[in-house]
Amino acid sequence: MTTTLQNKALERMRANQLALGITLRQARTVETVGAMAACGFDWIFLDLEHSTMPLDTAAQLSYAAQKSGITPIVRVPIMDVRSAARILDNGAMGIIMPRVETVEQAREIASSLRYPPKGHRGIVGTLPHFDFKPPAIGEATRQMDQSTLIIAMIETPKAVANVESLAAVEGIDVLLVGGSDLTLEMGIPGQFDNREFRDAVSKVAEAAKRNGKFSGLGGVYEPKMLSTFLDYGVRFIVSGADISFMLSGAQERAGFLRGLEANLGGGAA
Repeated sequence: MTTTLQNKALERMRANQLALGITLRQARTVETVGAMAACGFDWIFLDLEHSTMPLDTAAQLSYAAQKSGITPIVRVPIMDVRSAARILDNGAMGIIMPRVETVEQAREIASSLRYPPKGHRGIVGTLPHFDFKPPAIGEATRQMDQSTLIIAMIETPKAVANVESLAAVEGIDVLLVGGSDLTLEMGIPGQFDNREFRDAVSKVAEAAKRNGKFSGLGGVYEPKMLSTFLDYGVRFIVSGADISFMLSGAQERAGFLRGLEANLGGGAA
């Protein structure tokens, strides 16, 4: 029986639920993917832009993710549509493209990553998404297009200014605000409570909604502040990164154990 493709992140957003992602840069074993699924995340964010992770590792993790019930989504370097197409052929179910600023860029991304007649992506016969038993070409490409998320990152004031036209591009599914880079570009680094940044997120979310797309947010992790942005309609959420969670948990444990030192008696005589 041929596998029918499903994208958990996409399904949750269509139900007006949060699609929660976890960034993997340092953690690169298939066990980590299963652990993140067990923790309740909906998608993994495999970062090829800021890490040294090779494409082959991303492909292995993507295939493991499908088997674990968590959606594999890969961020490639700026406008690297060739690598994006390759990783989609080898297990990914979504692409995050950083620094998208113009309609021309958005159209090139959609054209490169969608199959005909919507785009010009080439077909490969051994798609791992179907457990290497894909249906006929027409059905395979239809399912792949329907279940693949193409995400444009909004990380500059220029992108915010162009967001209405970006949201209108057919083939782009999500507008993802990169909070850290956007505030840096705006001259207010890390000031996520700044009115200008809030207005930018609101503008992106409204443009996405008007054009039948989804909006997302990364870089904002403080609970009360994040809840405010959810009220804007943001549903595609970057929840944090592997190294940040590891450091947080390790620091908490080390601090707890160091605190026990105060109760220790004197050393050996």
